This record gives sequence, C-alpha cells and structure tokens, in this order.
Amino acid sequence: MSRLWSRFGARTAAVALLSVGVAGGFYLGEDRQTQEQGLTAQVGRQVDQAEYTYQRERQADHRLQSSKQRAAEYQAKLRAAAAAKEAAERAKAAEAAAANRKKERDAAEAEAKATAEAKAKPYDGPIPASCAEYSGNRKVGCAIMLDKGFGIDQFPCLDRLWTKESGWNVKASNSSSGAYGIPQAVPGSKMGSVADDWRTSAATQIKWGLGYIKGRYDTPCGAWQQSQSEGWY
Repeated sequence: MSRLWSRFGARTAAVALLSVGVAGGFYLGEDRQTQEQGLTAQVGRQVDQAEYTYQRERQADHRLQSSKQRAAEYQAKLRAAAAAKEAAERAKAAEAAAANRKKERDAAEAEAKATAEAKAKPYDGPIPASCAEYSGNRKVGCAIMLDKGFGIDQFPCLDRLWTKESGWNVKASNSSSGAYGIPQAVPGSKMGSVADDWRTSAATQIKWGLGYIKGRYDTPCGAWQQSQSEGWY
C-alpha cells in the first residue's frame, strides 16, 4: 500500500510541475494560446501515461497477492491431506490391533472351552461288562457301587480315583494329613459312622467313600473330575 501511495504522490507532483510549466509558458511565448494548447495536450498525455503505469502496478500487486493467497491455500490443502492420511493410517492400525486382540481372545476361549469339555468328560475309555473283570478290593468296590445305584460305567472313574489315593489298600495312611484307608478319609475315624471295623474292612471303607462321593460330587466320575482338576476330592 505504501508503494501505491508513493507512486500516486509522484504522479501528482509531475502533474503539478507540468501545470506550472504551462502557466510559465503562457507569459513567455508570443502565441500564448497555441503554447497553452500544446502544453495542455502534453500534460494530458503524461497524466494518462502516469495513470496507466499506476494501474499496471496496482494490477501487478493484486496478482502477486492473489498468487500468495493461492499458494497458502494449496499448502493448507496439502497439510489437510497429510493429516487425513495419517489419521486413516492410525485408524487402520487400530483396527488391525483390535482384530489381533479378538483373534487372541477367540483362541484363548476356544482353548478354555476344550479344556472344560475335557474336564467334563474325565473318562471315555472302555466300560467293563461286569464286576467279574476285577478281583480283590476292586471287585468288592464294583459290587458295592452297583448296589448303591451307580451304573457300571462309573467304575473306571472310581478305580482311577482310589488307585491314585490309596492303591485300594485298606491300611493306606498319610501321616501329614491323617487320611486313612481306601478312600483316604480325613480323619479315618469318620468311617466309623458305617461300622466299627473301619480300620480293616474294605467294604466299610468303600461304603463310606461312596456315600461321601454321592453327597459332594454326585458320581464317581464327578469326584474323579475334581481330582484331575484340583489334585484332591
């Protein structure tokens, strides 16, 4: 703006000087009217030229400012596009991370489900046709189990449970816990609720053990599942 005002001032000064020249020429020339007309025409041409130059410079300044504005707008668009691209990349990365976390959760849930199903079915081996397939305390245990209303399919679980606990030994004892007998009752004297011969009778110990299993785990396979899961029943 200061440049335009400076140019405008220069133009005004030029017009003023020419006007003075016209005034002086009016008194110096013999043909005052002719000189006045010539000088006036000359001044008019110079004023027109100054005006033309002034307008040209104004247009040049306007084009320069417009060019700067367009350049600034273009840079702003570039920055906006870069920001949008970065935001899209962050969103894509977040989606990928979320998908990976979901995949990991699904895998963990599938594994947990498979483990739970395996625990829910602790025994899937062959089922004995009858108790005649066993001997000794196992044969006694099988017969008493059937008499208590359990199916023959439960005996493989009972066999594994008490093999683990005592090896079906009526005198098996654990000095640290006080557990005793085939079912490892704690204390062993609990089995006296069935009969006084609980220290030496396999039948007494088995009856008490099956009653304990029925009350807490419903079936021998339920007790075996607990033993597999926690290490005790």
